Amino acid sequence: MERERVPAPRGGGFRMAGYWVWCGSVVKGEDGRYHMFASRWPKTLPMHPGWLVASEVVRAVSETPEGPYRFEEVVLPARGAEFWDGRSTHNPHIVKHGDLYLLYYMGSTHPFKDVSPEETYDLHDPRCIVARANKRIGLAIASSVFGPWERMEAPILQPRPDKFDNFFTSNPAPCVHEDGSVLLVYKTRTYKSRPYTEFLHGDTMSFGVARAPHFRGPYIAVTDETIFPQEKFCLEDPFIYRVDGGYEMIAKDMIGNICGEYHGGMLARSADGVVWEAEEGRLAYSRTVLWDDGAEQVMGSLERPFVLFEDGAPTHLFFATADGPGEFTQAVNTWNMVIPLGRG
Repeated sequence: MERERVPAPRGGGFRMAGYWVWCGSVVKGEDGRYHMFASRWPKTLPMHPGWLVASEVVRAVSETPEGPYRFEEVVLPARGAEFWDGRSTHNPHIVKHGDLYLLYYMGSTHPFKDVSPEETYDLHDPRCIVARANKRIGLAIASSVFGPWERMEAPILQPRPDKFDNFFTSNPAPCVHEDGSVLLVYKTRTYKSRPYTEFLHGDTMSFGVARAPHFRGPYIAVTDETIFPQEKFCLEDPFIYRVDGGYEMIAKDMIGNICGEYHGGMLARSADGVVWEAEEGRLAYSRTVLWDDGAEQVMGSLERPFVLFEDGAPTHLFFATADGPGEFTQAVNTWNMVIPLGRG
């Protein structure tokens, strides 16, 4: 995806007072406007890991891809601990296929009481531990960008107890083909019998691949090993798209040893969507952002890349971003930003 980068509009994207905002994914609706599906959760909770127990997918709208986007509605609200996605919906990825809108997302649940504003809540809280283990990928379908949304009754992709993806499935990166079949790259972790504190600080994130003959399923994981070796790669937030001769992927490089920048973007290519090769030393995107007022800024976080395609060409690059000195745990504000893409 070789495109000229245009400065990012300061007043673009989507933010909401009183909320952490994350995970922007955009589609042009039947009304000719641009609709962003994003995650939000109240600032009464910590940014991380508040999303695990209180995130909800919302829809915002703008007349232009750059925004600013205005909140319109909650799309996937909490619906009860008895549902697999009853306590949190997150990681939205919207796809237009024919006359339908396909909303991939991550859902989770836990059986405990809600976190109150007076409580201390962190990664060691039982609600967080259980909600993390219950992360699963789901799909909601609608014939209009305004809904109503039909949620699939169960997750579309479960962990496999005897494989590398035995802990959870999240961060869906679908490529829906013209015939309705789907290639799905997803993030996962490997559960290991050890103290939870060790898992928090030492486990490597990795990617798997699943295929489905139709977007309604069934989705079958097709990789017995991670698509990039865990000894060298630590990645999250994949985004995949079709190119001549196969597929390309951009993803967040958690260490920076692949792309050359800590938390920068790495690029990989695949002929079949299953076997991938990363371009080492190639920086797909940088945390250093050029704004339209001429200022450059190293963002505290720059995650969840999403590319808007129109008429088959990439036109805008969206990110979840945060201010602060670095890492989203130190953020004061988060929002979804957009970088227009110029000529190829």
